[in-house]
Amino acid sequence: MTSVYLDNNATTAIDPRVADVMLEKFLAGPTNASSQHAYGRRSRSELDSAIESIGACLGTRLDQPNGARLIITSGGTESNHLALTGLGDGGPIILSRIEHPSVIATAQWLEQQGQTLRWLDVDHDGLIKVEQLKDLISIDGCNASLVSLMAANNETGVVQPILQAAEICRVSGVPLHVDATQTVGKLPLNLQETGVSALSFTAHKFHGPAGVGGLWLATKMKIQPVFHGGEQQLETRPGTEPVALAVGMAEALRLAVLEMKTSTEHTQMLRDRLENGLTQRHPDLIIQGRSHSRLPGTTSISFLGTDRQSMLMALDLVGIACSSGSACSSGSSPPSHVLIAMQRSSDEIDSALRFGVSKFSTVDEIDRAIESISIVYKRLQKKTSVDN
Repeated sequence: MTSVYLDNNATTAIDPRVADVMLEKFLAGPTNASSQHAYGRRSRSELDSAIESIGACLGTRLDQPNGARLIITSGGTESNHLALTGLGDGGPIILSRIEHPSVIATAQWLEQQGQTLRWLDVDHDGLIKVEQLKDLISIDGCNASLVSLMAANNETGVVQPILQAAEICRVSGVPLHVDATQTVGKLPLNLQETGVSALSFTAHKFHGPAGVGGLWLATKMKIQPVFHGGEQQLETRPGTEPVALAVGMAEALRLAVLEMKTSTEHTQMLRDRLENGLTQRHPDLIIQGRSHSRLPGTTSISFLGTDRQSMLMALDLVGIACSSGSACSSGSSPPSHVLIAMQRSSDEIDSALRFGVSKFSTVDEIDRAIESISIVYKRLQKKTSVDN
């Protein structure tokens, strides 16, 4: 049995070219960019070059004194946590009901500490109701201190109206943090033109190494640190910087941006092939968020009449790797808070699985996946019918 990996929203395989660059750095000797000797100076130069390269890929200068800056973190979860806890003035926070668990859980923790949360609704197909934002920013004379929205949903792939939200926030004088972990390296981005105040991303979503990410901050944005005890990264994220991981992230992003047009066409073609192949065989399937613009390689499908966990395990046994929602919560497989927020039916929610293709996915893999998924779906539908 040859397996097919279709869980690229959770994590991607590292690009061999990125692994080669990282291996070279790992074998080059000790890397502590804070050391003053030759090893340290070399490491500092390599780290600075990696950060400048990342900035160029994101459309922002990161080599200007007192300008925009990039905080190297351990990944998207830490970046989101740092943004929510470190930005704003402790006033109300606005977020949508479909945010990633790392954003929602952090916001709910802050609520327990006394902060107020204001929730932005989404439509039936998973697009935020951005027209609500202006009214939520100011309620009874109390202004929000921070807005946090994802650029594209990690389950449905629906791309959100971030430019509209950024303009509303700019006019209202409220900082906007964007969780862009699913879009960086997949969709074009020019931070100079977006008007956002802060942006999170992580390397393992675009074929880079796991364990490293970034939080970009616009000029003059100040942030309170979570950790203390070191002067690295202007004391906002102390600790020895992972030079080889940062270099790997920079190379992965450079390749992702360089090859974006080809990758986008490839992944969208495969995503559409998967959806069309399954719906032609099973017209009762529901593609979530299909009426809106989506990430090119993402699809969320409800297999009506089955249970998502049973489908997930059965597919795993035949070599198809997918997920039942966010990778941060799929272990326990709770109902999707995204589909609940979209007010989908209980049958749709209970039977939804997420599939994600990458630039390394192939037509042959998609065709084999269609066949295997179809067989499993028919078998479980029949079993459910018999049980009932």
